[in-house]
Amino acid sequence: MGILDRFENGVERVVNNAIAKAFKSELKPLDLSSALRREVDDRAAVVGRDRTVVPNEFTIELATADYDQVESWGAEALADEFANNVTDYAASQRYAFVGPVTVSFSEDSELEAARFRVHSATVRGAVAPASATSAPSARHPLVDIDGQRYILTGPVTVIGRGSEADIIVDDPGVSRRHLEIRVTGDGVVATDMGSTNGLFVEGHQVPAATLLDGNTLTIGRTRILFWTGGEPDLDE
Repeated sequence: MGILDRFENGVERVVNNAIAKAFKSELKPLDLSSALRREVDDRAAVVGRDRTVVPNEFTIELATADYDQVESWGAEALADEFANNVTDYAASQRYAFVGPVTVSFSEDSELEAARFRVHSATVRGAVAPASATSAPSARHPLVDIDGQRYILTGPVTVIGRGSEADIIVDDPGVSRRHLEIRVTGDGVVATDMGSTNGLFVEGHQVPAATLLDGNTLTIGRTRILFWTGGEPDLDE
C-alpha cells in the first residue's frame, strides 16, 4: 500500500466517509497533504553526508469555513493522519527529523474558501522518528518500541502511557511516566520512575541500569530494543 493510499484510508477512518465527500468546500485533504510534502521538499537542508534534515512542525492556515469543517470532524485526529503521512513521505525520501512531527490548524478570516497556507519549522525535541539514514550513536541512541523506531535527540527521554511522556506507549501495564532514559557523559542510563510493574533489562528487574548496545528493556508487556552504535536494519 502506497503513502497516499494509507493517507486516504486514515482520513476515511477519521471522518467516517469517502475522502472525496469529506470537505463541503472545494478544498480536499489530498490538497493539504500535497502542500505538506512540497513544504518538506522546499525546506529540506543538507547538513552532512547522507543526512538531510526537514521541518517537523507544521501549521496549516485555513479559511473560516474550512477551519470549521475540520473542527467538526475532530482536528486532532485529522492532524495525526497528516503527521503520519509526512513521516511516511520523509522516510521514502530518506529525510531526517530532529524532533517529533506535529501538524496543527489555524484560522485566517482573510483567506477565501479552499485557499490555505502552510508554515513549518525545524524544532529539536526529545525524540524524532527514525529514518533509513538515522545513525544511532552514544549521544543520540535509537530505540525500537513495538516496531516504531525513534532517535533520542534530547538528553532526557520519558517513556510512559501518559500524554506527558515523550514517547507514549499504549500498554495498560505501563505507568504514565514509567521509564527515563538519560544520556550522560558516562553512558546512557535507564531509570524506573517509580512505576507499578517495574523496569526489566535483559530479563532482570532493576531500579536503574547503564545500557549497552543491543540491550532489551521491558516495561509492562512492551519490549524496547536499544542501540547506540550498531546498525539495526531500519527497513525490516
